[in-house]
Formats: sequence, structure tokens, C-alpha cells
Amino acid sequence: MKWAYIAAGIALFIKFLVMPNPAPNLPDFSIVEAVLRDCGIPNVVSGIILRNRLYDTIFEVVVFTISIMGVYFLLANERPSCTIYQFTDKPSIILARLGATIASLVSIELAIRGHLSPGGGFAAGVAGGTAIGLIAITSSPERMQNIYERWHAATWEKVSVLVFIVLSVITLAGIELPHGELGALISGGIIPILNILVAIKVALGSWAAILVFIRYRGLL
Repeated sequence: MKWAYIAAGIALFIKFLVMPNPAPNLPDFSIVEAVLRDCGIPNVVSGIILRNRLYDTIFEVVVFTISIMGVYFLLANERPSCTIYQFTDKPSIILARLGATIASLVSIELAIRGHLSPGGGFAAGVAGGTAIGLIAITSSPERMQNIYERWHAATWEKVSVLVFIVLSVITLAGIELPHGELGALISGGIIPILNILVAIKVALGSWAAILVFIRYRGLL
């Protein structure tokens, strides 16, 4: 039987060398231009993610939500960390908070203009989560938790997910906003709104995960 597998492998290898693959008969048009016409924004990657494959993106957001819930579930029975080490020297605090300021500005830029230039909701959310993480390693956990609760961040996170799903279902049903002028800030129909919702969801979800890990595992 082993020799049969070897012979089949050699025959397949010879087939790759001798028999050329036929050239595909594709129509003469650009796929990028077709996506550009469909979504109405220069960043066709955001157009694909939030329009052409919006069905997949809905479940990506849902999976991220479930992962944050899993963090709460898995650490619920653990004992909170007694000692939480943080940066206390002034240079580290200044650099971390300067980095947090830059990351937060980048997050806002990517969320608002992600449909016009490289960026988008997920990248904006990661930048926002990075800013929150840099603040968390230089501030007391109690202060971060109080701010999280005072601004009802958990509620806003859930609302952003629900609104994203509702708008996505409406879009998948064929109801779209006008695309507007190509390259303008207000263009692309529903895509800029979905970008902002994803950015809020990812940033606030990252904030929740950071607080839980610092509480139960300390500053790793």
C-alpha cells in the first residue's frame, strides 16, 4: 500500500510539471473598481468588510463580545490579586500617558476617516484599547473601575453591539443610505457609522478585559 501512495504522489507531481493549468477566461474589468462603485468609498477594504462580507463581520463582532464574556466567566471564581504592581516613576508615567494621548487621537481619526484612508473600526478600537491599557498601568485600579462605572461603559458596549447588528441587518435587507460624493467625509452610506460602532465596541470591550485581568492577575 505504501508503494501505491508513493506512485500516486509521483504521478501527481509529474502532472504538475507536464500539464499546464488552463488560463482562466476572466472578463475585462477591475474587481477593485467594481467594489469602489458598490460601496462608494476610497478604502475598498472597509467596503468589503462592512458591505460585501457584512454577514461575516456581524459574527466577528459577536465572537469578540462572547470572548469578553468568557473572560468574566473564567475569572469569576478566582481570588483578586493582593498585590498590583504599577509604574510609579515619573518618566514612565509621562511616556505612558503621552502614548495614550497619541493612541486615542489615532483611534478617533481611524474611526471617523477609516472609510477614506487605511484604517477602520477594528483598527480604531485596538488603538483605543491601547490608550486605555497605557492609562491603566499608571493609574490605580479603583480609579479606573470608578470611571468605567461612572460613564456606564458596559452599557454603551452592549448598546453599540445591538445597534451594529440592527443596522447590519437593515443593510443586508437591501436598504442603504445614499453614498454621497466619493472622497467626502460624509459618504459611503452606512459604512462610516458601522466603523464608529465597531470602534466603540472594541475599545470598551478591551477596557473591560483589562480591568478584569488587572483585578485578578495583577499587572502582568
